Amino acid sequence: MLDDRDRKILDLLQENAALAVSDLADRVSLSISACSRRIQRLEEDGYIARRVVLLDRPLMGLPTTMFVIVRTARHSADWLEQFRKAISDIPEIVEVHRMTGTIDYILKLVLPRVEAYDEIYKTLVEKVEFFDISASVSMETLKATTALPTHYVR
Repeated sequence: MLDDRDRKILDLLQENAALAVSDLADRVSLSISACSRRIQRLEEDGYIARRVVLLDRPLMGLPTTMFVIVRTARHSADWLEQFRKAISDIPEIVEVHRMTGTIDYILKLVLPRVEAYDEIYKTLVEKVEFFDISASVSMETLKATTALPTHYVR
């Protein structure tokens, strides 16, 4: 069971995981040791899955976002395993979602330029059989966040 202070700690850490415990404690009106214990409990209980650094994509040479729509005629376990293996070997594929409806999978790719997609496409179709695969380039990101809302957790 989380209280408002726990939620605030989670919100603040999602905003900046490098925030010093002393600053965090001040912001949630706790002593440093009490705040540290809460963070440790949140980690042990799995609310904090891991702490990561988010890199600046343009500075990393990856300003282009593409979404690839995949439809397959096969839904067997062996096809899915082939697909999982193929996507896991391509670091430019940063998210993959299995969907309901007429689309089977959506892949999110980060690329240095649109033309780089051709190599990814060739690699995928060489390793996995698809019914249909198409791609769209994101022209503008209107919202992007890694922060989750904390008000749903009890």
